[in-house]
Amino acid sequence: MWEKFSTSFTFIQVGEAGVRLKVQITYVCAHEVPDLLPRPGCSGGSCYPPTGNLVVGRSQSLHASSTCGLSGPEPYCIVSHLQDSEKCFFCDSRGQGGHRINNVISLSGPDGERTWWQAESGVENVSIQLDLEGEFYFTHLIMTFKTFRPAGLLIERSADGGHSWRVYRYYAHNCSGLFPGVPLTPGRKVSDLVCDQRYSNIEPSSQGEVIFKVLDPAIPVADPYSPEIQELLRVTNLRVNFSKLHTLGDGPLGAWGHRHGPHYYYALYELVVRGSCLCHGHASECAPAPGAPPSVDGMVHGLCVCQHRTTGPHCERCQDLHHDQPWHPAEPGNPHACQKCECHQHARSCHFDMAVFVASGNVSGGVCDACQHHTAGRHCEICRPFYHRDPREDPRSPYTCKSCDCDPSGTLDGGLCDTHTDEVLGLLSGQCRCKAHVWGPRCDTCRPGYYGLSPALPEGCLSCRCDPRGTVPGDTPCDPISGDCYCKRFVTGQNCHQCLPEFWGLSNDFTGCRPCDCDFGGAYSNRCSSGEGLCPCRPHLQGRNCLELQSGYFCAALDQAIAEAELGIQVGGDLDLQPYRGPHTSSWTGSGFARIEDRAGLMLQAPSVPRAMEYDIVLRYEAQAPEDWEALVSVRAYSLPSSTRCANVLPSEQLYQVALPPRHRAVVLSRPFCFEPGTRYMVTLRLRRVTSTRGLAGGTILLDSVSFLRPLPPNIFGSLTHLFIPQELGQTQCLEAARTPPLGPPSESCARLVCSISALLYGGGLACECDPQGSLSSECARVGGQCPCRPHVIGQRCDQCELQTYGFGPAGCKCRCSPEGSTSLACDPISGQCLCKPGITGRRCDQCLPGQWGFPHCQPCECNGHAEQCHPHTGVCWACGDATTGRHCERCQDGYYGDPVLGSGQQCRPCPCPGFLGSGNYHGTSCQADGGSERILCVCAPGYAGPRCDRCSAGYFGRPWPEGVVGGAPCRPCQCNNNIDPSDPMACDPHSGHCQRCLHHTHGPHCSHCQPGYYGNALRPRGCRRCSCDLQGTVPARCLPGSGICFCDRLSGYCPCRPHVLGRLCDRCAPQFWNLGGPRGCEPCACHAQHSLQLTCHPVTGQCPCQEGFGGRTCSQCQEGYWGDPEKECRACACDPQGSVSLHCHPRTGACSCLNGISGPQCKACVRGSQGSFPHCRPCPTCFSHWDSRLSRLQQRLATLAQGRDALSEAATDRSSGGRLLSLEAALGHVQGVLVSTSPLVGPLQQLSKQRDGLRSNEMFVKCLTQCLAHKSESTSVCLILVPCLSSTPDEGADPESVELVAQRVLKIPLPQGGQRAIEQLLEEIQDALQLPDSMDWALVEYGAGREPRDYLFSLSHFTEKKTKAWNG
Repeated sequence: MWEKFSTSFTFIQVGEAGVRLKVQITYVCAHEVPDLLPRPGCSGGSCYPPTGNLVVGRSQSLHASSTCGLSGPEPYCIVSHLQDSEKCFFCDSRGQGGHRINNVISLSGPDGERTWWQAESGVENVSIQLDLEGEFYFTHLIMTFKTFRPAGLLIERSADGGHSWRVYRYYAHNCSGLFPGVPLTPGRKVSDLVCDQRYSNIEPSSQGEVIFKVLDPAIPVADPYSPEIQELLRVTNLRVNFSKLHTLGDGPLGAWGHRHGPHYYYALYELVVRGSCLCHGHASECAPAPGAPPSVDGMVHGLCVCQHRTTGPHCERCQDLHHDQPWHPAEPGNPHACQKCECHQHARSCHFDMAVFVASGNVSGGVCDACQHHTAGRHCEICRPFYHRDPREDPRSPYTCKSCDCDPSGTLDGGLCDTHTDEVLGLLSGQCRCKAHVWGPRCDTCRPGYYGLSPALPEGCLSCRCDPRGTVPGDTPCDPISGDCYCKRFVTGQNCHQCLPEFWGLSNDFTGCRPCDCDFGGAYSNRCSSGEGLCPCRPHLQGRNCLELQSGYFCAALDQAIAEAELGIQVGGDLDLQPYRGPHTSSWTGSGFARIEDRAGLMLQAPSVPRAMEYDIVLRYEAQAPEDWEALVSVRAYSLPSSTRCANVLPSEQLYQVALPPRHRAVVLSRPFCFEPGTRYMVTLRLRRVTSTRGLAGGTILLDSVSFLRPLPPNIFGSLTHLFIPQELGQTQCLEAARTPPLGPPSESCARLVCSISALLYGGGLACECDPQGSLSSECARVGGQCPCRPHVIGQRCDQCELQTYGFGPAGCKCRCSPEGSTSLACDPISGQCLCKPGITGRRCDQCLPGQWGFPHCQPCECNGHAEQCHPHTGVCWACGDATTGRHCERCQDGYYGDPVLGSGQQCRPCPCPGFLGSGNYHGTSCQADGGSERILCVCAPGYAGPRCDRCSAGYFGRPWPEGVVGGAPCRPCQCNNNIDPSDPMACDPHSGHCQRCLHHTHGPHCSHCQPGYYGNALRPRGCRRCSCDLQGTVPARCLPGSGICFCDRLSGYCPCRPHVLGRLCDRCAPQFWNLGGPRGCEPCACHAQHSLQLTCHPVTGQCPCQEGFGGRTCSQCQEGYWGDPEKECRACACDPQGSVSLHCHPRTGACSCLNGISGPQCKACVRGSQGSFPHCRPCPTCFSHWDSRLSRLQQRLATLAQGRDALSEAATDRSSGGRLLSLEAALGHVQGVLVSTSPLVGPLQQLSKQRDGLRSNEMFVKCLTQCLAHKSESTSVCLILVPCLSSTPDEGADPESVELVAQRVLKIPLPQGGQRAIEQLLEEIQDALQLPDSMDWALVEYGAGREPRDYLFSLSHFTEKKTKAWNG
């Protein structure tokens, strides 16, 4: 079949006659398409294996679903041999002969006779399938048929061994019928699924071909190497499905019982499947593939003999170690040979990485696999981690990478080193990469300032974390192994971050920390807080060093335990105990001293002590003369000692004798005495002058006090640090100051030491406990605890009075004896009574005797005999009797009258107004006697009137007199709620109290209600206001006719409103109501729900807000300028301003009011009977009215015809009459349009004259009627309108132009010539036609009776010709 191939043409021999067709091919670049690519071999870079018929050598892989004669002989006939005597044969394919599918591979059998494959007769759905052993390129297919080509077939392919199939192309003589929805050839792309009708015609009956090319030469291919094109060419299986047989449309032939008889079947001479092995341009020849059929001549093998360093059955991949470039099919001019990977002899394979290829700028993408000899990288060009490049070895040497010598604890990533040397990157082959805090060649040493090398640490070593404040300055702050920091003198801790005990305040000082310096007594210990240096203070002490006392606390002095001599008890001899009255200094303690004569003595109670220990006893004194005295002292305990400290000291009473030199002021007894808390001790002293000086007269000595000093042995201090404290006490002379009476406050250093000792002995600060009445403040002296006392108050706590004073209290102690009335300023210490002069009395001697006044010059009280006492300073009499009053009881009280002055002989008597004071009927305030008539005149109380106050005044009511009257009552104010004139006697009834003259628009018995027509609160001043009801909105029954006054609610003022009226004054309509003042109140707005913008209308006009186009009060009508049904739609009037009287139209029809000569719904046309164009309309001639009446009758006739048409529509049953009636209905519409035209005279016979000559031959008329009656013309309505349109004959004198106009518009034919007579003849012919059977169309009747179409057409032509000749007359 294929004899020659060229680059531009293909010659095809068709049939046995040897007809050769020259088909031009447009080449498209595709892989190994024999028709489109160079000859087999390698040229220009790409290789092309030879192409051939893929069916050759694969008979075992070629299958047909139907083959005749497989089960026995089957008859078949050859339709093209029907004229021959032998036209039917038998098919027997049971042996080697027959018509099996392998016959399509070769054109002749062993005997030289032509062979073919033939399917079973009458079987339409038959398939032929070729199963290849692998992937092949498939370019085109040619099938040569022995019988008719199939009326329908499709070609399918599979690229996955037959698991899935896709259609290549559909073939059919009628694609839309067999394969609906499939577009016809050609497609826009070679991959489009289309249907081809070129190879499915019924001719020829034999040697017909079906050709399919995968790449249609008529469709250009933009990229022949695209995956879409490659996928289109690649196949593993090919299948041809025959789905429709061609027949000649005859009935069954023969008697074999086949569906189509033995005449119709598929028979195929040859099947050519052109293709080649799939090698992607990398092989010029192919070898048999494993498992392929045995090789025969001309067979296309499937195993590529690959070149360009490719491999695989189809050269689909690169060889090992040749993946540096992406594999690509070869192209003309570019073989795309696989490039070798550079692996430096350290790898046996590599692979291609597209990401690497793109990153390299499309230069290299090979990545070596499984690098050996401790190498790594794309090209095995670097050493693996923990190895480095030996510069002495060749890079291809197996010993080029050496192990790193790094300490894994201090090296990054567990021992990594630089794999190679790179000066730019700063790399040195074999150099260890130390962690951040590690150094050394092997990274095995911590950097200065770090310690503790460990592999678990991300940075290798820990920071020393030495506190710079406590660390000795230097380069190495801590030990590199242990991390212990080198601390300053007073600093400790691994990080030198804390002070030593008894030190605080870590800082940058040279020593690092400062001593705590806690007070040895105020603090429990010398250990303070390291941050702030706060010492642990004893109770009630504060401050960093515990040197400060809290408010309200003090520290005991060394001589805190003192027994004051002035408070002692006399024992024999003369003893003068007195306070100190001289200039006050600090030489004495307490409030004074005891002046003791020779051989006199006193007993003192020892004060309480803080703890059991031995105390030194100190006598404080002052000699009055330069003479020696001595003292005998006895100390005795009233109970046995209970403490172990004092229990061993015997005896419990001790005697002392001590000299009192005059030059000293204090002496210490020879030995201490053990005192303990809770035990009572008594100290007895006897003083005497020494014998040598006894001769001096008047000898006395002043004894101040006896104090008990605590000795200070060193062991009382708990720390060796404070061994210097006793020495310091001696240096500051604190002990010496404690023995002698203080001459002033102690020094600051002494006070500090004393307080420290006090806090140590007493366990903290001591409470001041100042007496709140005797002291000026709750604060006391820091040392000793002396509270600030009020005047004449003594004691440490200010809790007792000074000697010869009285009245301990908030004001202190005092006597305050009056110097004018007392003989001495001293008072009794218990009662405080002073010694008064004669005629003087009182505790302070500052008052006159009873009945006298004016101290210190006392005189008798003057009270006219009506009182015994008077004010001691002013002399005003107290408690005047006999109903008198005044400074000296010189006048009568209110309610009495008379002259009570002593000597007048009169007394005060009660006023009769009208009863006496206290009787219950006294209504006056006072009274007086008339000098002439001796008549008593009363001054009445409010509410009463009359000379004797026996009646009620104006504004009051009651029955005040006479006494005992039934119903009598005192006068009370009229209860008229301040709505009357209180000066008006008639404002209310004087007896009942009923209000009679209410003011301010009030009324009622108490003027407590507003008058009718007023509202408000009558109980408020002027609280009634007039009702202001709106007469239009108020209920008429609540208004006075003609007065304009309406009654409202008396309290709220709300008026009684009519229906749907609101407001306190009934002055407005309710929402959605209007027309205030109507007989039924306000009327509803009744706004249209759909046409109004809201349901509320204007309260006065009632106008609703309407939507556009709607009007009327309730929006239920169309607005002016609009028309239509308001319930549906209102449309704007379209009145033409040139033709209408106004722009308003009829509200229902929309018709406009037109000017004279203008008509139309919008006044935009000339009126009937006028001529010209709007708006320039002129009246028609008078003849118009005549023809207008004629046309009216024609219009009535048309209506009658329309009724007949409807009757015919109901009776019509066949399609001919139905179509005609529809055409008739359309024609009637055209006629009616002409008849109602406003310009029937427009268009004279000019147009008819132009058509007359051309239509005179009647050819168009005959053709028109022929097509109409045959139902093949769209002008049926024009043709059939001839008969019914002019059924009435016009009267004589008809206007020829009008008839011609109607005929021309309706009939569309030339009119006969001859003037008025010709027109009348035309109308008669039309009227005659109307009298035929069925009223219209005899031709339709004839055709329906079964006459032949040609006879019908002849009759119609004859009839038309006759009528036309008559018309042309």
